[in-house]
Amino acid sequence: MEFKLSKSQNEIQKAAWDFARGEFDKNLALDLDKNSQFPEAIRKKACDLGFIGIHFDEKYSGGGLGVIENALLAETFCRKDSGIGIALMLSGYASECLLRFGKNELGKIFLPKIAEGEMISAGAFHESDKGFDLSAIETHAVKEKDEWVITGSKAYVINGRNAGFYIVLCRTDPAGSSDADLDLSITEGISMVLVESDRDGIFFETMGEKLGSRMIETARLTFDQVRVPKTNIVGKEGNGLAQIRAFFNESRLLTAAMSLGIAQGAFDRAIGYVKQREQFGKKIAGFEVTRHKLADMAIKIELARLITYQAAWQCDHKKADEKLSCMAKLYASQAAVEVSDEAMQLLGGYGYMAEYEVERFYRDAKIIELFEDQKNTQKNLVADALTGKSGKIGK
Repeated sequence: MEFKLSKSQNEIQKAAWDFARGEFDKNLALDLDKNSQFPEAIRKKACDLGFIGIHFDEKYSGGGLGVIENALLAETFCRKDSGIGIALMLSGYASECLLRFGKNELGKIFLPKIAEGEMISAGAFHESDKGFDLSAIETHAVKEKDEWVITGSKAYVINGRNAGFYIVLCRTDPAGSSDADLDLSITEGISMVLVESDRDGIFFETMGEKLGSRMIETARLTFDQVRVPKTNIVGKEGNGLAQIRAFFNESRLLTAAMSLGIAQGAFDRAIGYVKQREQFGKKIAGFEVTRHKLADMAIKIELARLITYQAAWQCDHKKADEKLSCMAKLYASQAAVEVSDEAMQLLGGYGYMAEYEVERFYRDAKIIELFEDQKNTQKNLVADALTGKSGKIGK
């Protein structure tokens, strides 16, 4: 058993680092975060170099590579700058639903637009009064001749009004059960529908300022009898809950990789500081208490890296393991929060200042920890796998 990246994976990681080091300007990042602006110019350059959609098939203008290569990009970008890294890696959010489940022309039309930098995407899954219980959604799509007519509202939609299209989770069969276990083989009366953002009847409302991930707009969307072609169904009609469970299983790996990069980036800044800072005529990196803190931080990062890489490798080799993906997301996101918090402590008062970046890494780590599903959801899914019980998303 050999635990190391391949030559091509090392080259991808190096290329990503060179790009980030050249484009992720510190002062620009501070301004983008302060003004809640998306790094559009950097995204387009990343698309030109093939970083965005690296895991898409080549027929969709992608790199034809895997989940682990996409994870390496996420780790590297977020290590250099948490805010820009998150914005770039989530610029194609939910496009994997087309990649994995779209069996019609939708993938051919929209995936190249993501990879080539023409648009960004979003997933409209959650509803404000339903929490993480996706089986209870009320947004519905009704068939009228050759169209779906969509009515309802969605909350916490990342990329907000900037997205070119949304993958919307809708109730397409009112008679479908909302209380069955989410086995990947069953039908629940809920489907995924692609909705272009320029369709009539879509209304946007920003959800306000956030603690972290400020470069990405988070919006509330209302659909008022929005009409889309019947062919905009993604995957199998009525199989939306099974599809989103599979999507989340992959998306957790991206989240784990972003968390890993944030933890490493905060650690880099902390160790750079303590090796220069002196107290009582001695570098503080020489004090045992500091050395032990650094050791604890490094251990958490390395463990997060190992479980994230393993889960991504298994996904690429058709051995996707929901339990392991949940473990990776849970542990890596916790490590990001704990390591960035410790980094702030090591920098002292400077850690609280925006110029030293660590406070932003901490803020971004916290939102990543909450992203998509919370700790209890992941722990329940892990426990379900351990006890042989099929769990529910959001339960």
